[in-house]
Amino acid sequence: MTKVAQKMGKVAVMTEPEKLSYQEYEIPEPENGAVVLKVRRTNICGSELHIWQGLHPTKRKGVLGHEMIGELYAAGKDVTTDYAGNPIKIGDRIVSAYYITCRKCTPCVEGKFHLCEHAYDFWNKDPEESPHFHGTYATHYYIHPDQYFYKVPDNVSDVSAASANCALSQVYFGIDKARVTYNEFVVIQGAGGLGLNAIAVAKEKGAIVIVIDGVESRLEQAKQFRADYTLNFNDYLSTEDLADAVKQLTGGSGAHVGIELTGNPKAFAEGIYYIRPGGRFVSIGNITPGKLVEFDPGLLTRKSIDIISAVRYDPWYLYKSLQFLSANDGKYPFDKILDAEFSLDEIKTALDKSASREVTRATILVNQD
Repeated sequence: MTKVAQKMGKVAVMTEPEKLSYQEYEIPEPENGAVVLKVRRTNICGSELHIWQGLHPTKRKGVLGHEMIGELYAAGKDVTTDYAGNPIKIGDRIVSAYYITCRKCTPCVEGKFHLCEHAYDFWNKDPEESPHFHGTYATHYYIHPDQYFYKVPDNVSDVSAASANCALSQVYFGIDKARVTYNEFVVIQGAGGLGLNAIAVAKEKGAIVIVIDGVESRLEQAKQFRADYTLNFNDYLSTEDLADAVKQLTGGSGAHVGIELTGNPKAFAEGIYYIRPGGRFVSIGNITPGKLVEFDPGLLTRKSIDIISAVRYDPWYLYKSLQFLSANDGKYPFDKILDAEFSLDEIKTALDKSASREVTRATILVNQD
């Protein structure tokens, strides 16, 4: 496959929480099994905000960014297809899982690819270490061997595809783990990027969706994604009152499935109140160890609720997500999830405004020529 001539690229580097600088490096030639992408757009995910504020459990500095879409810039020897067998060529739009799946460690051998012990081998590296372009807040992004990537279908927009490798794939994986099926009540805590994607997936499973959030604009967007009911938790005096409202919407029993997507430990503790006996509760939003909350294990036991946690996803879910976007083109307003655009040189502003909730869902436009 033809390779593009070498030149310099730029990366945005967090040197410490809330401190950002830019560095330039020569764009590397990809090794066997690797590819280099030219970044088209990259989003600010909740994980980036955790990193930016010094709250992430593994990443404390380095090149930021992981939600993205790029175009193929160069491919290593013998790389002629994506991980679904689709032929690729220079200029094709590509998305990738943001982590490694080594297929040799204990979790991988047991079929738990999303728990690969080497998932973040490159994600946490300093930019000085080759191949430099370890994150997507950059002009280019290096995809390593054993890092799944897929060609984006022609009818899927850049905006829709940019969050497929995180928000959509993550909730798709969690919803499948919870075995959500037709005519079940699903209560979703949080109407951010994860929540909106979860609504679409749950609706396509045939579920009846109830969304809980405290921001009216988010709840309005949830309605656009075809949520059946929305509840603003600020309208209720207690968790018990809100649980009663959920029961009224579910025939007096509560939801079959609850999905926590807020990242607030309090939401996890409250979630079991909304679920019927014998139900399932999926925890995805809380990713930072050490943030504690009071919890009622007796209520959990008396209801016999199954707790299902999901970090990352099996990498082929990214392909399933692209197929989902293609099959539901125009049905859900994925193109309207993002509400603010910034340039690569404005990343600090974008992060700060996202952290202060001045903007809800920001994206960084990079190579748009």
